[in-house]
Amino acid sequence: MDRSDVTLERMRTFVRVAERGSLSAVASELGVGQSTVTRHLRELEDAVGVPLLSRTTRRVTMTDEGSRYYADAVQILRLVEQAGDEARGTRGASAGTIRISCTAALGVLHISRLIFAFQDRYPDIGIDLSLTDERIDLVREGVDIALRLGPLTDSSMKLRALGQSRRLLVAAPAYLAVRGRPAVPQDLPGHEGIRMSNIAGSDTLALQGPGGERHAVPFCGRFRVDHGLAAREALVAGRGIAPAHRWLVDDLLAAGRLEVILPGYSPPPVPLSMLIVPERAGIARVRLLVDFLAERIGGIPGIDRPR
Repeated sequence: MDRSDVTLERMRTFVRVAERGSLSAVASELGVGQSTVTRHLRELEDAVGVPLLSRTTRRVTMTDEGSRYYADAVQILRLVEQAGDEARGTRGASAGTIRISCTAALGVLHISRLIFAFQDRYPDIGIDLSLTDERIDLVREGVDIALRLGPLTDSSMKLRALGQSRRLLVAAPAYLAVRGRPAVPQDLPGHEGIRMSNIAGSDTLALQGPGGERHAVPFCGRFRVDHGLAAREALVAGRGIAPAHRWLVDDLLAAGRLEVILPGYSPPPVPLSMLIVPERAGIARVRLLVDFLAERIGGIPGIDRPR
C-alpha cells in the first residue's frame, strides 16, 4: 500500500479506536463488524508504515507513533468536516449528527423537549442523546456537548456557564399530615430525608436563612437513591423530605402534589454548565445547538441565567 490508501474512513476508525480503547465498542458504534474495524486499522498501518496501536487481550493502546498520528488525524478530520460545512454554505449547518450527554433527570424532563424544538427547526440534524449522571470522558465516548450540574474540573473542555439551578425543600401533603411540618431547620433531624447516594456529604443539609445566615443540619433517612426521577417518585409517595431542584418538581408543586417546607430557608443553588469538546466546537451544527440551548435554557423552571 502507499499513502493514497490513507482514507478518511480508515483514519476515522483509528481515531475512535484510539479514543475508546476497544475494537468491539467502535464496531458497535459504527454499525460494522469487528473484522471491518480490524481491517481498516491494518490497512492504515500498512499505508503509514508504522504500528499505530498496541493490542492486548484486554485493551488497545496507542504506540508513540500512534499518539503523534492521532493528534494530527483529529485536526485533519475536523478540518475536513468544517470544509464541507463551508462548501455547502448554510446547508452545511443543517445536516449531520450531534452527540449530547446530559444529566439524566434534567434530560428526561426538559432538555429532550428543547432538542425536539431544535430538530423542528433543523430537521436534517440527528441527535444522539445519552442520559447519565456519571462524569464521562467526552472524547472517549464520542460526545460533542455535555450538560452538567455541579462544579466542574475538566479544564480541557470549552465551558459555557448556563446559569444556577435553584433548589428548595419539599414534601408531599400526605407525609406532612402524618409527620408534621418542620418550623425551623433544627426540626429536620427528626424527619425522614430522601438522600442522593451519588452526592458526597448528603448526610448534612446546608441551608441559607432569610437573613443570609447559614445552617448545617444532620439529614438522614431510610431511602437513598442515585437518580433524580426516583427521588421525585419517592417524594410523591410521601417517603420523606428532600432538597429538590425547582425544575424537578415544579409541575408537582403546581398540582399540589408537593409542598414547599421552610420557605425562608433554601439549599445553595447548583451551577448548570455546558461542556464542548474543543475539536467539535467549530462544527457549524454544533455551534447552532450550543447557541440554541444557551438561549432556551433560561425557560426551564428554577434556572437563573448568568448576568
